[in-house]
Amino acid sequence: MRAYIKTYGCTLNQADTSIMEGLLANSNIDVIKEGEKADVVLFNTCIVKKPTEQKIFHSIKQAVLQKKRIVVAGCMAATRKQQILSIAPNATIMTPNNVHMVVDAVKSAAEGRQANFDSKGKVDKSLFLNPREGIIAKIAVNDGCLSSCSFCETKLARGPLKSFSQELIIGAIKKSAAMGAKEIQLTSQDIGAYGRDKSTNIVQLMEKIAKLDGDFKVRIGMLNPEHMSLLGENFIELIKDDKFYKFIHIPLQSGSNRVLSHMGRDYTIEEFNASVEMIRKRIPEATIETDIIVGYPLESLEDFNATQDAISAIKPDVTNISKFSPRPGTPAGAMKQLSSTEVSRRCKDISRQVRALQHKLNQALVGKRFNVVITENTDISSNGRTPSYKQVVIPGENKSMGSTSNTHIYAASANVLYGKETE
Repeated sequence: MRAYIKTYGCTLNQADTSIMEGLLANSNIDVIKEGEKADVVLFNTCIVKKPTEQKIFHSIKQAVLQKKRIVVAGCMAATRKQQILSIAPNATIMTPNNVHMVVDAVKSAAEGRQANFDSKGKVDKSLFLNPREGIIAKIAVNDGCLSSCSFCETKLARGPLKSFSQELIIGAIKKSAAMGAKEIQLTSQDIGAYGRDKSTNIVQLMEKIAKLDGDFKVRIGMLNPEHMSLLGENFIELIKDDKFYKFIHIPLQSGSNRVLSHMGRDYTIEEFNASVEMIRKRIPEATIETDIIVGYPLESLEDFNATQDAISAIKPDVTNISKFSPRPGTPAGAMKQLSSTEVSRRCKDISRQVRALQHKLNQALVGKRFNVVITENTDISSNGRTPSYKQVVIPGENKSMGSTSNTHIYAASANVLYGKETE
């Protein structure tokens, strides 16, 4: 049997796909790269943004027209079951808590039976981690979160926090490294919450990782700002260790305390700034990534200006900008929305600001040299990451995957650095 998995959304979704690929392979089900040749098409879905949701429904409709046997997994399977079945009545539904049932789900779909794998009980997904060969390994450390953000449908899909076994996570990291992984991406909805349901935390897990042998680096996933004040200097000290990329993803969402409060975010702009100041002081070379939502229903022009002021002050290396998408079942989704014209205008304004800032920050790295780990080859370049997780493109090269290149940076854009290997 041949299965094709189409994955949408975040790194956590990608980590779930890795689990499913391993389980299918162990059951002699081929995971192929072309949906046209598959007996079963599995959609691992995302519900964070409306445009992505629309793309997914379009793809499901196309698969129905092609008479494909379908499994719908991921967050959409948990919150949009009836909508899915209205366009794909025979689709098998598998919610995020049930990825370990993927073999049964695929077999059910192949037999043409509509089935539901939607148990609410949380399992420790680390039991099913079986890393495969690859330069980059994506490993989930927890599912769910402790937050109750007014705009987030993902919490409705994935539920409360469930942290996974430290021992099994460590085992998966070791096996990934043994199979050639040079970059380990630890991921979750909120990695800062890891362990709060097990009387441990991400710092304790990182301490164990720092002691591991092997030539690899770990990228720590997104953590919400309220956890920085709890993890504080211990977390920063571990990020300084050579086992970790000097990279921290800490989402701001808004520069207005009024908006943050209504969003249900458990921090103020002052607390966020204090965390960034601590990071910059202790690790000046760190790459800071953040997220911004533009057009939250009660965002006034003053609130939006406060967000622009915050970006100017914080100077994040990477800023992910999202137009607010009203999500069904969320408090913010039920509110009166701002006009799409105004949201688009604000989005364009802050996008220009962010591009200019990112270009300036990257331009300051021109002339410097970095050891770049090669993680991708294309027809025209080799691409990799600096110790601070900056993306580097080395044109005209075809270097060995996983090798390290001593690279001189000669140019920069808002998104990448351009380098040439030196002796």
